[in-house]
Amino acid sequence: TGRRSGAARRRMQAHKRETSGPLDLAEKDYVVHEVHGIGRYAGMVDRALLGVHREYLIIEYSKGDRLYVPSDQIDLISKYVGGEAPKVNRLGSGEWGRTKRRVRRKAREIAQELVTLYAKRLRAQGFVFGPDTPWQRELEDSFPYEETPDQLRAVDEVKDDMERPLPMDRLVCGDVGYGKTEIAVRAAFKAVAAGKQVAVLVPTTILAQQHHATFVERFRHFPLRVGMLSRFLSPAESRRMLEGTAEGKIDVVIGTHKLLQADVAFRDLGLVIVDEEQRFGVEQKEKLKSLRASVDILTLTATPIPRTLEMAMSGIRDMSIVDTPPENRHPVMTYVGEYEDEVVSSAVRRELLRDGQVFYVHNRVDTIDMAGGRLRELVPEARIGIAHGQMDEKLLEQTMIDFGAAKTNVLVCTTIIESGLDIPTVNTLIVERADLLGLSQMYQLRGRVGRAHERAYAYLFFPPDRSLTEPAYERLKTIAEHAGLGSGFRIAMRDLEIRGAGNLLGSEQHGHISEVGFDLYIKLVASAVDEAKGLPWHEEVEVRIDLPLEAYIPKDYVAGEKLRLEAYRKIAAARTAPDLAEVRAEIEDRYGSPAPAPVNALFEVASLRRLMADAGITEAATVARNLRIRPVELEDSRQVRLQRLMPEAEWRPSTQTLLIPERLVPKSGVVAWVTNLLEQLTSAA
Repeated sequence: TGRRSGAARRRMQAHKRETSGPLDLAEKDYVVHEVHGIGRYAGMVDRALLGVHREYLIIEYSKGDRLYVPSDQIDLISKYVGGEAPKVNRLGSGEWGRTKRRVRRKAREIAQELVTLYAKRLRAQGFVFGPDTPWQRELEDSFPYEETPDQLRAVDEVKDDMERPLPMDRLVCGDVGYGKTEIAVRAAFKAVAAGKQVAVLVPTTILAQQHHATFVERFRHFPLRVGMLSRFLSPAESRRMLEGTAEGKIDVVIGTHKLLQADVAFRDLGLVIVDEEQRFGVEQKEKLKSLRASVDILTLTATPIPRTLEMAMSGIRDMSIVDTPPENRHPVMTYVGEYEDEVVSSAVRRELLRDGQVFYVHNRVDTIDMAGGRLRELVPEARIGIAHGQMDEKLLEQTMIDFGAAKTNVLVCTTIIESGLDIPTVNTLIVERADLLGLSQMYQLRGRVGRAHERAYAYLFFPPDRSLTEPAYERLKTIAEHAGLGSGFRIAMRDLEIRGAGNLLGSEQHGHISEVGFDLYIKLVASAVDEAKGLPWHEEVEVRIDLPLEAYIPKDYVAGEKLRLEAYRKIAAARTAPDLAEVRAEIEDRYGSPAPAPVNALFEVASLRRLMADAGITEAATVARNLRIRPVELEDSRQVRLQRLMPEAEWRPSTQTLLIPERLVPKSGVVAWVTNLLEQLTSAA
């Protein structure tokens, strides 16, 4: 297609995403066990059974029941995320099974709807865009930064979609400042090169201005006309804009939901780019749904999509994940503490001394002018502008233009700046009442600084004279602890991931999420989608392996409980031999090579568990001087094979149980021996 191979440029290391989130547990946390339900985590404990040492997680259920979960089964456990304190289940009561079945039914309905929608799109006929032109290459070569591998891959995926006869419906998901706009710029250019028009739909007027400035700048060496339709325009300007769009004189139109109104006509619309679709209302979303059948749609979002869901949706919803931070991007230094005038004035002065700019967030319109006045007294040399959504439109526009042109260097504003505003010289953020903001809001706000190569600072204050509520304290603690880029923020992103799931599956999912917890709900939806796609599906079962061997992570190898939990989780979550090899390499790299014998045994047990789960076997345990394996279905040919291999073994067809006298089982290499036996019995006759 005349497209550059990325090898022509030096590439950065791509960032590998994990399938399972971190298992960050503290005592008394609510947890979900897939088979036994919701309980509370009560720590880890060493136990020696039949002289064999292992580590267990304790979960407490109602009526004082306790469940000891072997560390090799840790993948059945997830931290409960989903709302207020959930109801703790009673072990063996059957209520958890009923809840799970009800939620699975709902998950199947959603999956069916998604698959039907996709099938409908497959029948639609779209415009086939041609290969890249020399101008396209010229535009891409003029990009002043080095693309990340994720960014280049996303660009290729978008272009491939555009060159197919099927209408494109791709979601590009990437953290704030990870270069999603450039992907949109390249897609828009490709569409205009083919004689089509492009509509860029954004949630706020300020963002429309921002995108307008970016597109004009990127297209300045080419004969493309970029227009903007927003509430900042006078009636006469709006009319000219509408006429130009209808006559095809404007190639790219950027605007808010006004672009979806009936009076906006395009001569030949070929591509719609939607920024943060979840910020639009139901009516606008319906309009977009009707457009999806005929024009190419590219949606951008900073709201992360859970990895499990992303994998399940492959082949139903086209997604590109941009997960690698741009080069030279530093984490934002984050300070959380009580509000103090001295800290504020020194933070503002430090930024002004390096010719930078400051966002000062005061989220109450009725007192924002007073906040601006107070700041003027603290830092008289600052040139202060004030911005909020209820201002006169022309005044707001002028304020933002002045700030963008550095005529003012401190912007006292509401959270109006949280979505998409990109001014590289702003590298200090001050939030006056961070205790009143949600985690995702704080995260989005903090993403507004640190866009250039400068070190950025965020100051999140709470009032010195008031006590913090517990949720507010937790939110501030979380944001302070996770100052990293992108995936380092995984734990804190849980509420955002819930939103991300809602965006894909519909917002009414919240009730189901609170019943079984977020992680399990996503798993249920993912398996229901696989089922609807006609792929094999099986319920996660508890596989019990009690063999005479030491399989655990010694404390003198990995000292911290949280680190051991994380290592157990990674081993248990590995699904294939290459996955296990990768986890082993990572653990030995972090904690020392070679790993001690009990850790090697843990890897062997994980491999055996996979084999058993695939074969539908739930137990391999030493019981009453026998090795008991069940359920095992043996056809005649396999019974003959068993008799030949082990004449003293007994198979009980009524209970599908295989019993092997303990003295026949070797003391060393027991896992390899059991693995070999099962492979012989379950392989094709």
